[in-house]
Amino acid sequence: MAFQPILLPVFVMVILTFSVAVVMARRRFRYYREQRLHPQKTASRKDMNKMMEDNRAADHFMNLFEMPVLFYLAVVIAILTNSASVWLLGLSWLYVACRVVHAFIHCGYNNVFHRFKAFILSYFTLAAIWIVLILDIVLF
Repeated sequence: MAFQPILLPVFVMVILTFSVAVVMARRRFRYYREQRLHPQKTASRKDMNKMMEDNRAADHFMNLFEMPVLFYLAVVIAILTNSASVWLLGLSWLYVACRVVHAFIHCGYNNVFHRFKAFILSYFTLAAIWIVLILDIVLF
C-alpha cells in the first residue's frame, strides 16, 4: 500500500498524545519528589486528585482517548473505502490543529473560555469529517 497523506495528521495526534503523557509524568514525578510522597499513596485516580492540585495534564491525557478515537476511526474508514479526499485531509489537519491548541491551553494556562473555543471548533470539525466521509461513501 502506498503512503496515504491522510496519515500525517494521525501521526501528529499520536505525537501529541505521547507529548501530553510526558508532561503528565514529569509533573507527577516532580510532585512526588517535592512532597516526598510515595507513589502508592496515589494508586487510584481518586487518591491522585486528593493529593495533587494540578491534574491538568492527566485530565487532558484522558481527554485524548475520548473524541479523538472518532477521528482515528474516520481516517481508518477513509483509507479502507478509498475516501481520503482533499476535503478530509484539510479537515483532518484543522482537527489536529484544534487539538494541539486545546492541549496547549489545557496543560498550560487553562483559561476555560479559550479551552472551550478550541474544543468546540474541534468538535464541529470532527462532525464535518464524519459528514463528508458518510456522504462520500453513501453517495459516491
